Order: sequence, then structure tokens, then C-alpha cells
Amino acid sequence: MKSAYELAMSRLEKTAPSIELTADQKRMLAAIDSEVEARIAEQRIFIDGEIAKAFADEARVTELRKQLASEIASLEEKRETKKDKIRNREEK
Repeated sequence: MKSAYELAMSRLEKTAPSIELTADQKRMLAAIDSEVEARIAEQRIFIDGEIAKAFADEARVTELRKQLASEIASLEEKRETKKDKIRNREEK
């Protein structure tokens, strides 16, 4: 007898079959992840330095934190766009 998880996965496979990626696609996806994680770390270091300088100005600190969150969201959105292009390349 199948578990609820197995039943759900088999239904999902029928509606949206999984895509088999080539080794080259996997390598490119990993490279994109690595690049974006490095850029996020770079932004964190920069903004953390700015926060340390402005620690007494609560409004500035809040602004910097919002800026960091926005930068991270933007980078992650770009990452997913790039990764989707690579994943869909083989389907076409």
C-alpha cells in the first residue's frame, strides 16, 4: 500500500513530469547558485559595515536593513530566472 506522500508524488508526476537535467545543466545551475550566494554575501558584508557606522541612527539602520532585504530578493529573483532558462533549454 502506498503512503499519502507516494500517492501525492505519483499524482504530481502525471500533471507535471519531472525534468531530467544533463550534467552540463547541473553544472551551470550550481555555478549560478555559487555566483549569487557570493553576491549576497558581498552585499551582507557591505550593509553590515554601513549599519555598524550608523548604529546610533535607528532610522538609517532600518533603511539599510530594508535595502539589504531588497537586494537579496532581487538577486534571488534573477537567480531563478537564469535557472529557469537553463532548465527549459532542453525541453524546447
